[in-house]
Amino acid sequence: MTLDRAINISDLRHLAMKRLPRMAFDFIEGGCDDEDGLAENESAFAAYRLMPRYLVDVSQVDMTAQLAGQAFSMPLGLAPTGAAGMFRHDADRLLARASAAANVPFVLSINSHASIEQAVEAAPEHTWFQLYGVKSLEMTEDMVRRAADLGVKTLVLSVDVPVQSNRERNRRNRFSQPLRVTPSMILQAIAHPSWTLEYLRNGGLPYMGNFRPYAPSGASAEAVGDLVFSVFPAPDLTWTFLEKIRRLWPRKLFIKGIMHPDDAFRSAEMGVDGIMVSNHGGRQLDRAPSPLQVLPAIREAVDDRIEITLDGGIRRGSDVVIALCLGARMVFVGRPALYGVAAGGDKGVRKTLEIFSQELAIVLGQIGCPRIADLGPHFLRPSLAASRSGSNASRGGDRLVRS
Repeated sequence: MTLDRAINISDLRHLAMKRLPRMAFDFIEGGCDDEDGLAENESAFAAYRLMPRYLVDVSQVDMTAQLAGQAFSMPLGLAPTGAAGMFRHDADRLLARASAAANVPFVLSINSHASIEQAVEAAPEHTWFQLYGVKSLEMTEDMVRRAADLGVKTLVLSVDVPVQSNRERNRRNRFSQPLRVTPSMILQAIAHPSWTLEYLRNGGLPYMGNFRPYAPSGASAEAVGDLVFSVFPAPDLTWTFLEKIRRLWPRKLFIKGIMHPDDAFRSAEMGVDGIMVSNHGGRQLDRAPSPLQVLPAIREAVDDRIEITLDGGIRRGSDVVIALCLGARMVFVGRPALYGVAAGGDKGVRKTLEIFSQELAIVLGQIGCPRIADLGPHFLRPSLAASRSGSNASRGGDRLVRS
């Protein structure tokens, strides 16, 4: 298997797994506790079947999408993914540039290695910024100011990390902050020379760029990482905190991590512009429902008052279509983007986006829907096989392995 021969997201996953040490791949792949939530996110899509309509002219398929006052080439963006620079040197800027080339939004994680300044320089029209609450309100306010001064169009406030979760893969691998090298890590690095040589050539552990200005002058990358570890999570991540951010931020504001219809309704009441229905990729609460399962109720709660997006479990173009039929304006992908950048750098990310674009166009043509805007529940039917089996098996032959 080579990047050129990869034809789906599962292929990119296998290439990433082959290139990365286990500790790094597990960081991407892992969830929390028993990791049932990971399988639930993917298998939720199996509850639906797409009902095709034929004798429709699909010679031209319009996949353009509008979100947060911007026009994009398709209804799919890149979700925030922290520590991406551990999987490929300069991954954040590679993700930003690829998103600009494909004309899709890219949400830079607050825990990125590239700074918000560097990401905006790479993709000024396509970089959004994800914010967490941290223990220092002054630090939070300064990051909001930095993003506003750079002209970032949309701020994404993640609210689904009130406490640190139990990510057992990372604990077993000792691959978490504060990061300390172990003999097992050294052996894994030796067994993956491509990743290791790139890591060493570029100076080893990269800096957490967004937090570097708040560390003492001359602080090492390890020291900046320890600073990041010390400021999470914020003790006052409440609706009052959201009110402060809404007052501070002058442009589009999305809330990421909303899963309950009442929280979606209250977000709309407080003046946010959109929400990302998300369970943090199954990395926070293992017994949470999948975002797709709660999407219809959230759509009903807010109607068209705010824009609704979704992330979690998207692996096929058909998944994108199902989410849009149930009320999402756009979907975002995290792990598929990391598979691509880990497997092939810039070309790998572009491959990820090309795969989704190609699959999406095929599915739209096959169901007789030449315009994204015409998608709706009338294209869906319940899957009898899924309801009978109640299976949570993940797809594509890639069974999720518990830590």
